[in-house]
Amino acid sequence: MSEVLVDFDATIVGPDGTRWTPRACGGIADDGLWEGWIEFASTDGTRHVRTTRETEQPNRDDLAYWATGLTQVYLEGALGRALESPRRPSPSDLRAS
Repeated sequence: MSEVLVDFDATIVGPDGTRWTPRACGGIADDGLWEGWIEFASTDGTRHVRTTRETEQPNRDDLAYWATGLTQVYLEGALGRALESPRRPSPSDLRAS
């Protein structure tokens, strides 16, 4: 089961001018470790993208620590990665189905 670890106050502007709100998410992977990724929602609510796994940590506390240390520059790079990769539904998309 996945969860939102951090909702960031930052707004990230994409290459086409779209404004995105990021949040760090994570959950237990099949191997028992905790994996984290970044989800982005366009501020107009019409688009959602996410990165592939950004980190893998031994427990939830370490994953939450990773998430709280993410910087604006890191989030900008993560948005670029999310926009470049093929769209995968986020775990929250799957729960809404």
